[in-house]
Amino acid sequence: MMMKKLNFTVLIERDEDGVYIAKVPALKGCHTQAHTYEELLPRIKEAIELCLEDMDFENQ
Repeated sequence: MMMKKLNFTVLIERDEDGVYIAKVPALKGCHTQAHTYEELLPRIKEAIELCLEDMDFENQ
């Protein structure tokens, strides 16, 4: 099985409590948060994968 490489824009903000929030505007409902930037990156990658899986399931 060949994997397709996709690129997404990720918006990262920090709230008033210092928590990082990542959102992917191109994927409805795709967001996550973490206390550090280092924690945030793998979490948003996982969120993107889950959103894409959900989209594939809905299109079948």
